Amino acid sequence: MFKNHNYYGKDWIKSMMQWLKKPWPYWVGGVLLGVLNVVLLAISGTVWQVTNGFLLWGAGALELVGFEPFKWEYFKLYNNRYEEIILNHNIFINKYTILNIGVVLGSLVATLLASQFKLGKAKNIRHILFAFLGGLMMGYGSRLTGGCNIGSFFSGIPSFSLHAWVFWIFITLGAWVGTRILIKFLI
Repeated sequence: MFKNHNYYGKDWIKSMMQWLKKPWPYWVGGVLLGVLNVVLLAISGTVWQVTNGFLLWGAGALELVGFEPFKWEYFKLYNNRYEEIILNHNIFINKYTILNIGVVLGSLVATLLASQFKLGKAKNIRHILFAFLGGLMMGYGSRLTGGCNIGSFFSGIPSFSLHAWVFWIFITLGAWVGTRILIKFLI
């Protein structure tokens, strides 16, 4: 695995950094994600979910400006999932937020290790508009399906949940349509 077997010196660190910078096989990523999902379930009692954190952040922000989103019908339907967080006023500091921060930091570290980090700007207003509309549709879709591709697909397929299989069909169709739109209007 490592070219130099000096496990206690700078050579080991250099070898480790070189190994981390190289592309990994997809199966390694898949196995690591599966193991981490099981560990997460064992530790937190919940499967890996991303959009619930964003939902709570948005609701918390609305609450700060005077709205009462936690009295809305949506939150009444899912009261058992968010009740502890809402009652303890932990809208911005909870297990969903910690997971999202971990995803962002992990992505940043991976990007930096691969020397792929770069800031860019939108080519034109059309790109900004399509990005905004795409984000809006993804957010709305994530609420309809009970989560994003992580919560609905990655955590649902292994448990043979029906919603995950329906999600898979429609995300495939959506990717096909989105690719057609991208090719026609943006590229």
